[in-house]
Amino acid sequence: AAAGAVNNKVYVIGGRVGGVFITGPSSNTDIVEEYDPAADAWAFRAKMPTPRSAMAAGVYEGRIYVTGGEYQDARMMATFRALEAYDPARNAWSVLPSMPTSRHGLAGAVVGKRLHMVSGDVQSALSGAHSYTEAHDAYEF
Repeated sequence: AAAGAVNNKVYVIGGRVGGVFITGPSSNTDIVEEYDPAADAWAFRAKMPTPRSAMAAGVYEGRIYVTGGEYQDARMMATFRALEAYDPARNAWSVLPSMPTSRHGLAGAVVGKRLHMVSGDVQSALSGAHSYTEAHDAYEF
């Protein structure tokens, strides 16, 4: 799962449900839940377009950006290049240009006006980082 905070609410996005990773039946989820600490209440929000786990997230100007991740079930495992943004004010997702390389288990952070996706795995070790700049819909290496 990934998480981000916007306007004093916490959003928990995706993840894996059921079973044991790789050795048992499990599946990824597209569920988004909003936690309001002031009301101590949870609510379901619009589902993520790509069900996945082991992805990175960062918050910029009120939107939560989710990138990378993996899909795993008893038959297969795949990694994603997808980048999607959730806007809590509209309760809507946007699909953005994908990363150049699919990866899961990566870290993400917003610094200035860039979402940095660092390291991760594509079934073998991968070093380096990508940066996404919203204004140009482009990655930098």
